[in-house]
Amino acid sequence: MKSAYDILEARGFIEQVTDETLIKKLFAAGPVTCYIGFDPTATSLHIGSLVPIMALAHMQKSGNKPIALVGGGTGLIGDPSGKTEMRQVLTREQIDYNAQRLGKQLSQYLDFSDNKALLLNNADWLTKINYIEFLRDIGRHFSVNRMLAAESYKIRMEKGLNFIEFNYMVLQGYDFLYLFQNHGCALQMGGNDQWGNMLAGTELIRKIEAKDAHAVTFPLITTSLGQKMGKTEKGTVWLDGSLTIPYEYYQYWVNCDDADLERFLKFFTFLPLEEISIVKKLSDAQLNMAKAVLAFEATKITHGAKAAQDACLASMATFHSRPVPVDMFPSSMIPRELPASISEEAGVKTTFEAEVIKAVPHYKISRKDLDAGVQICATCAKAGLTQSISETKRLIEQGGIYINDRQVKSIDEKLTSADFAGGKEARIRKGKKKYLIIEIEE
Repeated sequence: MKSAYDILEARGFIEQVTDETLIKKLFAAGPVTCYIGFDPTATSLHIGSLVPIMALAHMQKSGNKPIALVGGGTGLIGDPSGKTEMRQVLTREQIDYNAQRLGKQLSQYLDFSDNKALLLNNADWLTKINYIEFLRDIGRHFSVNRMLAAESYKIRMEKGLNFIEFNYMVLQGYDFLYLFQNHGCALQMGGNDQWGNMLAGTELIRKIEAKDAHAVTFPLITTSLGQKMGKTEKGTVWLDGSLTIPYEYYQYWVNCDDADLERFLKFFTFLPLEEISIVKKLSDAQLNMAKAVLAFEATKITHGAKAAQDACLASMATFHSRPVPVDMFPSSMIPRELPASISEEAGVKTTFEAEVIKAVPHYKISRKDLDAGVQICATCAKAGLTQSISETKRLIEQGGIYINDRQVKSIDEKLTSADFAGGKEARIRKGKKKYLIIEIEE
């Protein structure tokens, strides 16, 4: 049976390790307790946090014990890793609130019941430290020369590294020691930018406990175009459904580049590798169907099966997609939770008209304004379909704005009652991918 380490390695999660031979022995010896830290700098995590989250989920599925550590204490300082300027300093109240929200969010991915996983906050021990004792007992084990050689500090030295940030590595190293001593945690995992901080923890454990501890980093995930994961023209793609609705979350995945599809299926779903490998043989419409599988599975993991169903059906109806042909993929790659109407085009349309249309972004206009004449350029910008009126005009001139599949020809064109076909809704489309529902508010 493959260990969790073997699974993570096969799926592309592993970038750097302290000693692969020793780590494999650790996994062979029995269940492993590991931890990953999450910064409470916002009320929600985003897609960029999914790699470490999925790694913890794989660890748990393989019978190991993951610790999700929310940095309520280290968040009061701010991690300088990967930053050219000092992070904004948040208040204790903001950090506590964010930490609470992140803890609830992480429970979507990990089962914290019956001690199967631990959700901890390092504020519980870091905020109680006696500074003089900490310097004597912990600080003396850190070499300033070695700390300054760490990549996370070298980047900041050009613009200035202040003393509070300089302490971050020491505190993260202490976190690892604390978890090692109190929870038997011998493995820390995290992003590649955390390598220096993680090594500081393994060395601190070796010096104080005279035992081995291990570190594994994940690669920085970018798209095939070199873009940062989770960044779109609308901004960050959040895991919180109130910040990024499930429909938009689904759209992020279904619109991924062909070159990213197989890699994303490995990282962001639990589908078996042998079945993901069929992606290499797909092209054109089949490849688009496989993207729908990715989008459904990723949305289900973050928002639940019902939200994934609604988003999938809405996407197919909005873009007039054909239903997923169930004979194209291995059985485990077909979203089982989808209703039977997924294979009947008429059923999909009925569901869309009755229910799923709610998943597409809406914008309301009054009947009075419609009668007076509503400029399409201004409406697209106000509703957020485009970023500005000038962008809307440019898209219209390029033939990229449609009303109910009718191409808008003039930048001066207005919405009229005819666009609503006797009802209260009209659809505006930007290019091939973005839709907006315009509603008449009586």
